[in-house]
Amino acid sequence: MTVSTDVTGRLRKMPAEAGDPVAYTLAVGDARLPLNELVGRKVSLEFDGVIRCVHCDRTTKKSFNQGYCYPCFRKLAACDSCIMSPEKCHFHLGTCREPEWGEANCMVEHVVYLANSSGLKVGITRASQVPTRWIDQGAVTAIPMLRVASRYLSGLVEVACKSHAADRTNWRAMLKGDVPELDLVQERERMLGLIEADLETLRSQHGEDSIRIVDEASLGLGYPVQVWPAKVKTHNLDKTPEVEGVLEGVKGQYLMLDTGVINIRKFTGYEVRFRVLD
Repeated sequence: MTVSTDVTGRLRKMPAEAGDPVAYTLAVGDARLPLNELVGRKVSLEFDGVIRCVHCDRTTKKSFNQGYCYPCFRKLAACDSCIMSPEKCHFHLGTCREPEWGEANCMVEHVVYLANSSGLKVGITRASQVPTRWIDQGAVTAIPMLRVASRYLSGLVEVACKSHAADRTNWRAMLKGDVPELDLVQERERMLGLIEADLETLRSQHGEDSIRIVDEASLGLGYPVQVWPAKVKTHNLDKTPEVEGVLEGVKGQYLMLDTGVINIRKFTGYEVRFRVLD
Protein backbone atom coordinates (compact mmCIF):
# COMPACT_ATOMS: atom_id res chain seq x y z
CA MET A 1 0.00 0.00 0.00
CA THR A 2 1.31 3.46 -0.90
CA VAL A 3 1.54 5.78 2.08
CA SER A 4 1.02 9.50 1.43
CA THR A 5 3.92 11.41 2.95
CA ASP A 6 2.19 14.77 3.44
CA VAL A 7 -1.40 15.12 4.66
CA THR A 8 -3.34 17.86 6.44
CA GLY A 9 -6.62 17.88 8.29
CA ARG A 10 -8.33 17.40 11.61
CA LEU A 11 -6.75 14.84 13.90
CA ARG A 12 -8.96 11.98 15.13
CA LYS A 13 -8.63 9.14 17.60
CA MET A 14 -6.55 6.36 16.03
CA PRO A 15 -8.61 3.43 14.75
CA ALA A 16 -7.06 0.08 15.67
CA GLU A 17 -7.71 -3.57 14.93
CA ALA A 18 -6.67 -6.49 17.09
CA GLY A 19 -3.92 -8.57 15.54
CA ASP A 20 -0.37 -9.69 16.10
CA PRO A 21 0.53 -6.89 16.44
CA VAL A 22 -2.40 -4.48 16.71
CA ALA A 23 -2.87 -2.64 13.40
CA TYR A 24 -3.07 1.15 13.82
CA THR A 25 -4.33 3.84 11.48
CA LEU A 26 -3.63 7.56 11.80
CA ALA A 27 -6.73 9.55 10.85
CA VAL A 28 -5.91 13.06 9.58
CA GLY A 29 -8.83 14.72 7.80
CA ASP A 30 -9.96 12.28 5.11
CA ALA A 31 -6.58 10.53 5.00
CA ARG A 32 -6.04 7.17 6.66
CA LEU A 33 -2.39 6.22 7.13
CA PRO A 34 -1.36 2.66 8.07
CA LEU A 35 0.97 3.46 10.96
CA ASN A 36 2.55 0.04 11.38
CA GLU A 37 4.27 0.57 8.04
CA LEU A 38 5.80 3.82 9.31
CA VAL A 39 7.48 2.43 12.43
CA GLY A 40 11.21 3.09 12.07
CA ARG A 41 10.73 6.16 9.86
CA LYS A 42 11.14 9.84 10.70
CA VAL A 43 7.86 11.75 10.88
CA SER A 44 6.60 15.19 11.89
CA LEU A 45 3.30 16.45 13.25
CA GLU A 46 2.63 20.19 12.98
CA PHE A 47 -0.33 21.95 14.63
CA ASP A 48 -1.54 24.98 12.65
CA GLY A 49 -3.27 26.65 15.62
CA VAL A 50 -6.87 25.77 14.69
CA ILE A 51 -9.05 23.49 16.84
CA ARG A 52 -12.50 22.42 15.65
CA CYS A 53 -15.13 20.73 17.76
CA VAL A 54 -15.56 17.10 16.74
CA HIS A 55 -19.33 17.42 17.24
CA CYS A 56 -20.43 20.78 15.83
CA ASP A 57 -17.32 21.83 13.86
CA ARG A 58 -17.16 25.15 15.72
CA THR A 59 -13.69 26.71 16.00
CA THR A 60 -12.62 26.73 19.65
CA LYS A 61 -9.60 28.19 21.43
CA LYS A 62 -9.48 25.22 23.80
CA SER A 63 -10.49 21.59 23.49
CA PHE A 64 -12.61 20.04 26.24
CA ASN A 65 -12.97 16.33 26.93
CA GLN A 66 -10.74 15.34 24.01
CA GLY A 67 -12.17 17.31 21.14
CA TYR A 68 -15.27 19.29 22.12
CA CYS A 69 -15.94 23.02 22.30
CA TYR A 70 -17.23 24.37 25.62
CA PRO A 71 -20.94 24.62 24.64
CA CYS A 72 -20.93 20.99 23.45
CA PHE A 73 -18.99 19.95 26.54
CA ARG A 74 -21.76 21.50 28.65
CA LYS A 75 -24.74 20.07 26.78
CA LEU A 76 -23.81 16.65 25.40
CA ALA A 77 -24.50 13.49 27.36
CA ALA A 78 -21.20 12.08 26.08
CA CYS A 79 -19.41 14.78 28.08
CA ASP A 80 -21.38 14.47 31.32
CA SER A 81 -19.52 13.57 34.53
CA CYS A 82 -21.25 10.19 34.67
CA ILE A 83 -19.24 9.07 31.64
CA MET A 84 -16.10 9.12 33.80
CA SER A 85 -18.01 7.97 36.90
CA PRO A 86 -20.80 5.70 35.62
CA GLU A 87 -22.07 4.99 39.12
CA LYS A 88 -23.30 8.61 39.03
CA CYS A 89 -25.60 7.93 36.06
CA HIS A 90 -28.86 9.83 36.49
CA PHE A 91 -30.81 8.45 33.53
CA HIS A 92 -33.26 6.72 35.90
CA LEU A 93 -33.97 10.12 37.50
CA GLY A 94 -35.13 11.54 34.18
CA THR A 95 -32.32 14.11 34.06
CA CYS A 96 -30.12 12.68 31.27
CA ARG A 97 -28.88 15.45 28.96
CA GLU A 98 -29.86 13.41 25.90
CA PRO A 99 -32.24 10.54 26.75
CA GLU A 100 -32.07 8.99 23.25
CA TRP A 101 -28.25 8.96 23.40
CA GLY A 102 -28.45 7.44 26.88
CA GLU A 103 -30.78 4.69 25.63
CA ALA A 104 -28.40 3.82 22.82
CA ASN A 105 -25.13 4.04 24.73
CA CYS A 106 -25.79 3.54 28.45
CA MET A 107 -28.92 1.44 28.75
CA VAL A 108 -27.26 -1.43 26.89
CA GLU A 109 -25.13 -4.39 27.92
CA HIS A 110 -21.74 -3.52 29.39
CA VAL A 111 -18.76 -5.70 30.20
CA VAL A 112 -16.86 -5.48 33.48
CA TYR A 113 -13.35 -6.73 32.76
CA LEU A 114 -9.88 -7.18 34.18
CA ALA A 115 -6.89 -6.02 32.16
CA ASN A 116 -3.13 -5.89 32.45
CA SER A 117 -1.83 -2.61 31.06
CA SER A 118 0.64 -1.68 33.80
CA GLY A 119 -0.55 -4.21 36.36
CA LEU A 120 -4.00 -5.47 37.29
CA LYS A 121 -6.88 -3.06 36.69
CA VAL A 122 -10.64 -3.28 36.54
CA GLY A 123 -12.62 -1.51 33.85
CA ILE A 124 -15.96 -1.28 32.09
CA THR A 125 -17.00 -0.81 28.49
CA ARG A 126 -19.96 -1.30 26.21
CA ALA A 127 -20.01 -4.86 24.94
CA SER A 128 -19.68 -3.51 21.40
CA GLN A 129 -16.37 -1.81 22.34
CA VAL A 130 -14.50 -5.04 23.10
CA PRO A 131 -11.56 -5.23 22.32
CA THR A 132 -11.20 -1.58 21.18
CA ARG A 133 -11.31 -0.29 24.75
CA TRP A 134 -8.53 -2.70 25.79
CA ILE A 135 -6.32 -1.59 22.89
CA ASP A 136 -6.87 2.09 23.71
CA GLN A 137 -5.60 1.39 27.23
CA GLY A 138 -2.54 -0.47 25.96
CA ALA A 139 -3.54 -3.74 27.65
CA VAL A 140 -1.31 -6.73 26.92
CA THR A 141 -4.02 -9.09 28.19
CA ALA A 142 -7.67 -8.60 29.14
CA ILE A 143 -10.53 -10.84 30.18
CA PRO A 144 -14.31 -10.31 30.56
CA MET A 145 -15.57 -10.97 34.08
CA LEU A 146 -19.22 -9.93 34.10
CA ARG A 147 -21.88 -8.83 31.65
CA VAL A 148 -24.36 -6.36 33.12
CA ALA A 149 -27.56 -4.71 31.97
CA SER A 150 -26.50 -1.05 31.91
CA ARG A 151 -23.62 1.37 32.29
CA TYR A 152 -24.95 2.49 35.66
CA LEU A 153 -24.88 -1.05 36.99
CA SER A 154 -21.40 -1.67 35.57
CA GLY A 155 -20.27 1.43 37.46
CA LEU A 156 -21.64 0.08 40.73
CA VAL A 157 -19.81 -3.20 40.17
CA GLU A 158 -16.62 -1.33 39.34
CA VAL A 159 -16.89 0.59 42.61
CA ALA A 160 -17.07 -2.74 44.46
CA CYS A 161 -13.92 -3.92 42.65
CA LYS A 162 -11.90 -0.73 43.18
CA SER A 163 -10.98 -1.56 46.75
CA HIS A 164 -9.24 -4.68 45.42
CA ALA A 165 -7.69 -3.46 42.14
CA ALA A 166 -6.78 -0.20 40.43
CA ASP A 167 -9.21 1.35 37.94
CA ARG A 168 -6.59 3.40 36.11
CA THR A 169 -3.57 2.62 33.97
CA ASN A 170 -0.11 3.85 34.91
CA TRP A 171 0.45 5.17 31.40
CA ARG A 172 4.16 5.79 31.87
CA ALA A 173 4.77 2.17 32.91
CA MET A 174 2.51 1.03 30.06
CA LEU A 175 4.62 2.94 27.52
CA LYS A 176 7.88 1.58 28.92
CA GLY A 177 6.60 -1.96 28.36
CA ASP A 178 7.01 -2.42 32.11
CA VAL A 179 4.13 -4.84 32.55
CA PRO A 180 4.21 -7.78 35.01
CA GLU A 181 2.93 -11.21 33.99
CA LEU A 182 -0.52 -11.99 35.39
CA ASP A 183 -2.83 -14.99 35.19
CA LEU A 184 -6.10 -13.18 34.49
CA VAL A 185 -8.21 -16.34 34.76
CA GLN A 186 -6.93 -16.76 38.30
CA GLU A 187 -7.34 -13.05 39.03
CA ARG A 188 -10.93 -13.18 37.78
CA GLU A 189 -11.78 -16.01 40.17
CA ARG A 190 -10.13 -14.16 43.04
CA MET A 191 -11.99 -10.93 42.28
CA LEU A 192 -15.35 -12.68 41.98
CA GLY A 193 -14.80 -14.19 45.39
CA LEU A 194 -13.94 -10.82 46.89
CA ILE A 195 -17.05 -9.07 45.53
CA GLU A 196 -19.52 -11.95 45.88
CA ALA A 197 -21.53 -10.23 48.64
CA ASP A 198 -21.64 -6.97 46.64
CA LEU A 199 -22.96 -8.80 43.60
CA GLU A 200 -25.71 -10.47 45.60
CA THR A 201 -26.80 -7.09 46.97
CA LEU A 202 -26.89 -5.56 43.50
CA ARG A 203 -28.84 -8.51 42.08
CA SER A 204 -31.40 -8.18 44.86
CA GLN A 205 -31.86 -4.53 43.89
CA HIS A 206 -31.72 -4.78 40.09
CA GLY A 207 -32.79 -8.35 39.29
CA GLU A 208 -31.04 -11.72 39.13
CA ASP A 209 -30.46 -11.47 35.38
CA SER A 210 -28.95 -7.97 35.57
CA ILE A 211 -25.46 -9.33 36.34
CA ARG A 212 -24.06 -12.45 34.68
CA ILE A 213 -20.72 -14.06 35.45
CA VAL A 214 -19.02 -15.11 32.21
CA ASP A 215 -16.39 -17.76 31.53
CA GLU A 216 -14.91 -16.11 28.45
CA ALA A 217 -11.29 -16.49 27.37
CA SER A 218 -8.65 -13.83 27.85
CA LEU A 219 -7.21 -11.97 24.87
CA GLY A 220 -3.51 -11.27 24.44
CA LEU A 221 -2.44 -8.16 22.54
CA GLY A 222 0.90 -7.18 21.03
CA TYR A 223 1.86 -3.73 19.75
CA PRO A 224 4.03 -2.43 16.89
CA VAL A 225 6.96 -1.23 19.01
CA GLN A 226 10.62 -1.40 17.97
CA VAL A 227 12.11 0.47 20.94
CA TRP A 228 10.66 0.91 24.43
CA PRO A 229 11.56 4.30 25.99
CA ALA A 230 13.75 4.17 29.09
CA LYS A 231 12.26 7.49 30.19
CA VAL A 232 8.89 8.82 29.05
CA LYS A 233 8.91 12.42 27.84
CA THR A 234 5.66 13.88 26.51
CA HIS A 235 5.03 16.22 23.58
CA ASN A 236 2.32 18.88 23.91
CA LEU A 237 1.11 20.54 20.70
CA ASP A 238 -0.26 23.51 22.66
CA LYS A 239 3.25 24.34 23.87
CA THR A 240 5.33 22.98 20.98
CA PRO A 241 3.27 23.06 17.76
CA GLU A 242 5.76 21.01 15.74
CA VAL A 243 6.84 17.55 16.86
CA GLU A 244 9.45 15.55 14.97
CA GLY A 245 11.25 12.26 15.46
CA VAL A 246 11.66 8.63 14.48
CA LEU A 247 8.45 6.68 15.06
CA GLU A 248 9.60 3.85 17.34
CA GLY A 249 6.22 2.39 18.18
CA VAL A 250 2.49 2.81 18.75
CA LYS A 251 0.63 1.69 21.87
CA GLY A 252 -2.66 2.69 23.42
CA GLN A 253 -3.40 6.01 21.73
CA TYR A 254 0.24 7.12 21.82
CA LEU A 255 2.78 7.66 19.08
CA MET A 256 6.18 6.75 20.54
CA LEU A 257 8.92 8.88 18.96
CA ASP A 258 12.62 8.87 19.81
CA THR A 259 12.06 12.47 20.96
CA GLY A 260 9.08 11.71 23.21
CA VAL A 261 5.52 10.38 23.15
CA ILE A 262 2.32 12.10 22.08
CA ASN A 263 -1.22 11.17 23.08
CA ILE A 264 -3.18 11.45 19.83
CA ARG A 265 -6.53 11.22 21.57
CA LYS A 266 -5.72 14.27 23.69
CA PHE A 267 -5.37 16.37 20.53
CA THR A 268 -8.49 15.17 18.73
CA GLY A 269 -9.96 18.06 16.75
CA TYR A 270 -6.62 19.79 16.16
CA GLU A 271 -5.86 20.79 12.58
CA VAL A 272 -2.44 19.32 11.77
CA ARG A 273 -0.02 18.51 9.01
CA PHE A 274 1.54 15.05 9.19
CA ARG A 275 4.61 14.23 7.10
CA VAL A 276 6.93 11.30 6.59
CA LEU A 277 10.39 12.83 6.32
CA ASP A 278 12.42 9.91 4.99
